[in-house]
Amino acid sequence: MKTDPVTLAILGNKLAAISEEMCLTLQRTGRTLYVKETADFACALAGPDGRFFAYPRSIGVSGFVGLECGPTIAAVGPLEPGDVILTNDPYRSEGLATHLPDLHMIEPYFHEGRIVAYGWCFVHCSDVGGRVPSSISPVNTEIFQEGLRIPPVKLMKRGEMSPEVRLFLEANSRTPEANLGDIRAMMAALAAGRRRFEQTVMRHGAEAVSAAASDLLAWAAEKARAVLRQVPSGSYSFSDYLDDDAAGKLPVRIALTATFADGEVHLDFTGTDPQVATAMNIPSRGRPHAWLTLRVLALVNTLDPSVPLNAGLLDPVRITAPEGTLVNPQEPAATGVRHAAAIRVNDVLNGAFGQALPDIMPAASSGTVIPVVVAEPDGKGGRRVQVVEPMIGGTGARSGRDGVDGRDSGISNLANNPVETVEAELGVEILRYALRPDSGGAGQWRGGCGMELTFRILTDDTNVLGRGMERLLFRPWGAHGGGPGLPGELIVNRGKPDERRPGKIDVLNVNAGDTITFLTPGAGGRGDPLKRDPQAVLRDVRNGLVSEGAAASAYGVVIRDNELDADATSARRAGEVAKSPADGRGPERNGWDAVFEPALMDSLNLALLALPGTVRQRRRKEIFDAVLPALPEGFPRVAADAAEIGRARAAFEHAVSGLAASPVSKSA
Repeated sequence: MKTDPVTLAILGNKLAAISEEMCLTLQRTGRTLYVKETADFACALAGPDGRFFAYPRSIGVSGFVGLECGPTIAAVGPLEPGDVILTNDPYRSEGLATHLPDLHMIEPYFHEGRIVAYGWCFVHCSDVGGRVPSSISPVNTEIFQEGLRIPPVKLMKRGEMSPEVRLFLEANSRTPEANLGDIRAMMAALAAGRRRFEQTVMRHGAEAVSAAASDLLAWAAEKARAVLRQVPSGSYSFSDYLDDDAAGKLPVRIALTATFADGEVHLDFTGTDPQVATAMNIPSRGRPHAWLTLRVLALVNTLDPSVPLNAGLLDPVRITAPEGTLVNPQEPAATGVRHAAAIRVNDVLNGAFGQALPDIMPAASSGTVIPVVVAEPDGKGGRRVQVVEPMIGGTGARSGRDGVDGRDSGISNLANNPVETVEAELGVEILRYALRPDSGGAGQWRGGCGMELTFRILTDDTNVLGRGMERLLFRPWGAHGGGPGLPGELIVNRGKPDERRPGKIDVLNVNAGDTITFLTPGAGGRGDPLKRDPQAVLRDVRNGLVSEGAAASAYGVVIRDNELDADATSARRAGEVAKSPADGRGPERNGWDAVFEPALMDSLNLALLALPGTVRQRRRKEIFDAVLPALPEGFPRVAADAAEIGRARAAFEHAVSGLAASPVSKSA
């Protein structure tokens, strides 16, 4: 390294502070709830290569450290002072943007006529057009349905906003004024970063600052390798499922083999399902993308909190993400709900890493983030569009610690929206916003509880959208004898004669007086529930996190009149010991894997990827359509007996063998 350690520490803190001041500027000047309250934005400083060397730790979306600005910068050509690049296109930005509502802006920072760094920021904006309000629908089948695609263009030229670009932006949104307010906040953030960066250059010199930026990346990479060397060498495989692709009923598989060796890790997603014909795809472009590597960042920063947060953390990471799969789709695949798949990628990384580091990695988190959106008539023929709440669940239990209730920062650290602010912005009345009792997986250490949000609609002809609803079928898994979390649910008019449970929704049409209840999943527990301290169970009951019935059935702890009955507890636990230990995956996942075994699923997906992309989904559906009739209707929610499982598995083996043996041709 060119920079001495003391100077590097000083400049590292100064540069990180610049990125945090940019974020504070953006949040304080933002227009929409998703910026002002939820904090779905981020800012950073990038070097001439487009990689982030300074990134904030405590504000905004924390997981986008691995994004790269280089392809977007190269796409627009030469830049001048006062220019600002804008894009939201996942494909033309090579994965900088990952869905269309995320507007990304880049400004070159000049010194003595040359670019020495770039300022970057993004916000999730309210609406960029498309088929539905807020622009995100799980059932969109191609990116063209998701709104206005903005290739890398100059929004600002020599300090002046391009009137043509502004016109396109305003003409393609249901909320043009809100969007423009957030865009101006982004420009203010970039300007704040430019001023602070100029001050740092004037104080320390351009060469010293540039050297420090490069050395910070190298330092982070060196420390990351040191952490990864603590992981036992070897290959660790794990797989998990999305409930479905939001259009059909077939689960969607994500598979991973993580190989650790000499301070590096290779993440191989071979065995993952082909890209889906809905909006769950992750546009990673086959790189060590932020959405595929978040758990690596978490692992490194957990074992060494002193590691600087920058792109160097990912230097020891290699990725294999086969083109045409869910984690590396081909254009024009829809990507609007890519966060749902990214959360499951996080769970898969968590499961694989947990095999290598069982005392460090937790059980599965709740596995869902649901931005609950309300779009209500504005009285002028349009709609007001706002995010009511980014609903999450809890974190998984780990050795020695319960999971966190109602808080999961697995893929981002979004904040909740204050009830008063939501009710001031929209015609809704929040009736209940609380932790969901009995939802956390049982264990010696309990999984974090999920959440409940119930609100009443006050305006007829209102639309409710719940983007990324997941874990309604396959439960968040427990670890080392811990039980799974409770699955999620959506209920309309709960407790009323017209109560209904629609499952996943695209656009739900409701009227004044209707109530909407979102119940998010709880996280997985860890360890034998019968070993949990009875006083901890009593505390959970008194805090409303566990019911008395669940205390007895799940933990063998008898509580009467809010007090522990020690004698009855000892007797009950003695009788429970003879039972089989808790099953961490839940009956639905066990039933599915009994038929669709992991090794056969690997073979199926390898065979499907050998086919032309245009026929993969059709052939996959044909295979499952040939197998599922042998199982009970509603499988795997409805259990199958051993004979049914045997017949279905034999049919699946035959179908996979036939596909693998068939010649590959464009007429497949």
